[in-house]
Amino acid sequence: MTDIRFSAMPTADADHLWNGGSDSYGFLPETMVSDGPGHPCRHCLGNIDADEELLVFAYRPFPAMQPYAETGPIFLHKRRCARYAAEEIAPPALSSSDYIVRGYGENNRIVYGTGAVTPTREIAAYAGGLLARPEIAYVHVRSARNNCFQCRIEKAQDYKESGAFI
Repeated sequence: MTDIRFSAMPTADADHLWNGGSDSYGFLPETMVSDGPGHPCRHCLGNIDADEELLVFAYRPFPAMQPYAETGPIFLHKRRCARYAAEEIAPPALSSSDYIVRGYGENNRIVYGTGAVTPTREIAAYAGGLLARPEIAYVHVRSARNNCFQCRIEKAQDYKESGAFI
């Protein structure tokens, strides 16, 4: 199995929003108050606790617009938080029973036949198997219920700690 790293939203993307920037649709993020679990922050990859403010906004974790560049709603702590650092360990935000795990090629397009609803405990093994294939550049973990982006998984040797998803 290929050695993998779980990759959170790049800090540059979070900083853009924390500094008043707009989302992938050109809108300012909305502020909400968390009512508890179910609001995973895509930067620290932890859950946003009850009564904490969060930002909700449209996010496109791809370098450019194209037909496969999915955009969807995600959450971010309103206050700055540290980017997820335990990249070799499945993040605590992955607390549902299962997720969609899907491979993408170097061209940032879905590699057909790779997407599968995967039990959470099997994500690392499934992603490692996908990343062992030469046509798979990276993997997305997405909500199995709403298709929202959760995190990216990369081969350990390709992992870029502070870079954007490119």
